[in-house]
Amino acid sequence: MPEKQARRVFANRDELLAAARAEFIERAQKALRARRRFTVLLSGGSTPRTLYESLVDAPLDWNRVQVFFGDERCVPPDHADSNYRMAREALLSKIAIPERNVHRFRTEDADPERVAKEYEGQLQAFLKLRLGEVPTVDLALMGMGADGHTASLFPGTTALDEEVRLSVAVWVEALKTWRLTLTYPLFNKARCALFLVAGADKAEALRQVLDADAGGAAQLPAARIRPAGGELLWWLDAAAAGSLPR
Repeated sequence: MPEKQARRVFANRDELLAAARAEFIERAQKALRARRRFTVLLSGGSTPRTLYESLVDAPLDWNRVQVFFGDERCVPPDHADSNYRMAREALLSKIAIPERNVHRFRTEDADPERVAKEYEGQLQAFLKLRLGEVPTVDLALMGMGADGHTASLFPGTTALDEEVRLSVAVWVEALKTWRLTLTYPLFNKARCALFLVAGADKAEALRQVLDADAGGAAQLPAARIRPAGGELLWWLDAAAAGSLPR
């Protein structure tokens, strides 16, 4: 179970993103003071993109920030659909972060399973993990789709049952495509998982995820993000929170 759970509802998306920027900076600064390193999992999507753009002038020592990705599309890194390309255009190319600090899926390789295994190897090598050990990242930025998916953990996919691997390739039948994703063992060991959810199209799925009586915990992937001993934060705009009890 998470050590701490919290939910905040903001009047609009702009207020949500302003608060998320402040939270990102504060957590990074605390991690740098405590451990001299800040590790973060980035997510894709339009809401995170705006957050990343706002962090260009953040007062952080980017030399000591290590960036990983929660998931990726099986496209080359310069493709318009690439999460890495989005993060690079919005933030990474505009700050003084060493290239060696940015750890991306090597999607130049056309074999999704091989890419997933290579990324797991990156995690293990950089974080100096022993066999079977799961890393603790400081912050996992999470989003949620209208179907309740998060990262590339989609309803009905094999990735939901993974208990050992840190990174897997998964076929998403609803999209007729392969995706690459980190898994619950890694997300659920983060010091903080911060969900940023905006838009009325997410309202019903969000209600199911946050309402145990609706069976969300058993049905929707986002409901299974519960960092053991860490924090689980749901930050929502008013439109996304529209179906929640007042």
